[in-house]
Amino acid sequence: MKTLLLMRHAKSSWKDDSLEDHERPLKKRGKKDAKRIAKAIAKNNLTPDLILSSSAIRARETVEIIVDNLEYKGRIVFSDELYMGEPQDFINALRILSNDYTTVMIVGHNPGLEAYLQIIDGEIEAVPTAGLGYLVLVLDDWKDISLDTMGDLIGFWKPKELKEKD
Repeated sequence: MKTLLLMRHAKSSWKDDSLEDHERPLKKRGKKDAKRIAKAIAKNNLTPDLILSSSAIRARETVEIIVDNLEYKGRIVFSDELYMGEPQDFINALRILSNDYTTVMIVGHNPGLEAYLQIIDGEIEAVPTAGLGYLVLVLDDWKDISLDTMGDLIGFWKPKELKEKD
């Protein structure tokens, strides 16, 4: 069994319209939301062994907040292939991983991240910014992952719901 955490980047700013999409930073709300998700990860003992992330600034900043709040010391890989990645891009990134990684987190973008969650779980879940899905995959070896690999959605956190509990 493998654990996969799928997280959409936190809320980004559209304030500076001169920036390319890839360069947009997080808003203040996005930073707060990412901290809430980091707390949920810690509370549920889900600190990943590896973080794979889009190379976009908003995804990088989301990862930085998660890492800082978890005091994460593991490996982080930023990838241009995960910027606006589709489900097959996530599969390709996971397929080459060492089996030493039991819990892997992907930080990406919609619509691809949401589509991948729907493929794995078989359920339709809207993934808001900073939303996090916790899945257990019926998989012994990352090299065997495919679009047919199914999993169970064990937990799903939305920052707005966590905010209401604060």
